[in-house]
Amino acid sequence: MSTTATQGPHASSSVAVVRSWRFPRFAFLTALVALVGLLVFMYPNIAGWFAQYNQSLIISSVGTSLKQESPTRLEAEILKARSYNEALVGGALVAPNSNLPTSDGAASSDLDYEGLLRADADGTMARLRVPSINVDLPIFHGTADETLERGVGHLQGTSLPVGGVSQHSVLTAHRGLANAEMFNHLDRVEIGDTFTVEVFGEVLTYRVVSTQVVQPDETQTLTPQLGKDLMTLVTCTPLGINSHRILVTGERIIPTPIGDLERAGANPDVPGFPWWAVGLGGGILIASAYVWRMGRVEEVVPT
Repeated sequence: MSTTATQGPHASSSVAVVRSWRFPRFAFLTALVALVGLLVFMYPNIAGWFAQYNQSLIISSVGTSLKQESPTRLEAEILKARSYNEALVGGALVAPNSNLPTSDGAASSDLDYEGLLRADADGTMARLRVPSINVDLPIFHGTADETLERGVGHLQGTSLPVGGVSQHSVLTAHRGLANAEMFNHLDRVEIGDTFTVEVFGEVLTYRVVSTQVVQPDETQTLTPQLGKDLMTLVTCTPLGINSHRILVTGERIIPTPIGDLERAGANPDVPGFPWWAVGLGGGILIASAYVWRMGRVEEVVPT
């Protein structure tokens, strides 16, 4: 409070400047609208970070549980999966005007697809890494909508991702989800890049040999090729339209590179530091400072 004295020939008076704070409704509403807008703008980054965080937890949990299994049991699971693959007849088909590939393959009814390579109760079977686009995702059985919301789906009826001569596995994931990245950048993968699958103690590395964008009215078959060990990653494109499909096919590298073997089982590098939290925190501080400043009131009162 400051006081100012005023003197005349017959009297003297003084006034005081009183500072107070009153709740500024309009400023509060303005700041609230600004924060809501910031949240809407940042939602894809925030949701994507949490999706990657949850996926990394799945990968770490499965990796830990598999390390506790005996090598004999892990090898037995791989052998069962290879028996399934040997019994398969057919392959996969990317049909015209369809967003997901379909399978025309079939195996013996004696082989329980859902029970093979089942690392946890949720049906996690393996881990997919695509270093060139920073992808590190769990692979699940099937391609149901709820499965593809969580990670990569293996197309039933194609070879299970355990490798093998004259085998062709097909993995698919979404692109353009508002709450997760998944295969958003699969279009950036180039011929010569590599990706790896970690499955029940084994590491398979594939070098990309072809990338294709299939037109909506084209039919593309993804059948096994004699003498080759192939894996194809499939997603939709363009972002938000999803009329075409991207097919990224890799051929296995044997032996598996030492570097990929050494990285096996390591905790995921994603999602990384949550920079969105810094931006959101800064926005909250700015909005709070604005409301506080607009609520300051100065009044001059006589004393």
